[in-house]
Amino acid sequence: MSNRAPVHEIRIGRIKAAIWANETENRIRHNVTISRLYKDGETWAQTQSFGRDDLPLVQKVSDLAHTWIFENGQSAERSDKGNS
Repeated sequence: MSNRAPVHEIRIGRIKAAIWANETENRIRHNVTISRLYKDGETWAQTQSFGRDDLPLVQKVSDLAHTWIFENGQSAERSDKGNS
């Protein structure tokens, strides 16, 4: 991803879902990256590797990300249709 910021983040414990907006010719499409935060010495870092006990939280943040995209995508599509 580029240096731009995600449009929304969902975090439960050390598991984080970042939602990114990508403009296309027809509409905005959303992508999600999921990561696990951890401390490497004094520095916070992140990885896309998950342990057994992380998986329920991965499932939960991905479900919440899906809900956020669905709700926000629906409102964006409705506002676009109103401009036609």
